[in-house]
Amino acid sequence: MGWTDSHLHQFEKDGLYWGRLDNRGFHDDIDVLDESRVPVANVLLAENESLVYVYDFGDNWRHDVRLEKILPCEAPTPPVCLGGERRCPPEDVGGPSGYQHFLDVIFDPGNEEFEHYVRWLGGPFHAEEFDYARVNETLRRIRWQMRHRQ
Repeated sequence: MGWTDSHLHQFEKDGLYWGRLDNRGFHDDIDVLDESRVPVANVLLAENESLVYVYDFGDNWRHDVRLEKILPCEAPTPPVCLGGERRCPPEDVGGPSGYQHFLDVIFDPGNEEFEHYVRWLGGPFHAEEFDYARVNETLRRIRWQMRHRQ
């Protein structure tokens, strides 16, 4: 996504929740499983299954993560991004409604808040850009634990 993982998050599927156990107090008294002990291959088992990824409980970004296709392979391979649309919203923009307001302002240089947002971002924001090569460079730098499914 391009976010910094500086906010709390969790995964949800079929009434089960996964997250970081050190953030237990922020999960509204629900049982949260340790996300580091549950491979996604044990959660999404068949094509078209999905789960919800919630990022930043204050902003409440909710993402539908769907397993589109299972491809056979001889050996585990790291993920590769083949394409995408639009840039990631900035951190702390205020969730979906805050992001909509941000876009309204950033696409209108005459708006009185325009300069404030440009300074806050540290430069211009091109919402329609998507750089899959940059995404793949980020993916290459991540240490992926490759395990065969048991």
